[in-house]
Amino acid sequence: MELTQIRLLVSDFPAVYRFYRDVLGLKPQFEAESGPYAKLSPDTGHAAIALQDRTQMAGVLEQLGTEPEGFRALVVLRVNDLDAAHAELTSKGAEFTRGPGPMGERMRVAYLEDPEGNLIELQEWLAPREQAGGAAAS
Repeated sequence: MELTQIRLLVSDFPAVYRFYRDVLGLKPQFEAESGPYAKLSPDTGHAAIALQDRTQMAGVLEQLGTEPEGFRALVVLRVNDLDAAHAELTSKGAEFTRGPGPMGERMRVAYLEDPEGNLIELQEWLAPREQAGGAAAS
């Protein structure tokens, strides 16, 4: 088994697409602002976030509600400088629910929501995790 993506089911596809592309700066594999599907990736790594129109998926499954209730997903993005990322995203219109702050001794985090209310955590790692035997891992 291989994980290929995490997909967010969204009601306002164009708004969420523009948020991940224009505010967070993720790169679409192909332009699809009107949906019903898109896959966006950061400049580094192999991870991707996919967006799926919620109404279309509700029609496929014949049981999914058209509107979610409460937090349904947490997207975690690692950044090198949390304060700089916070300032840049704020300048692009992002509103943070919690500004940069400590999360234990090894990282700092900040939280914001996309236009659908999906929670996004930005992480800045202060110290790598120690593996058994003393070798550091990131």
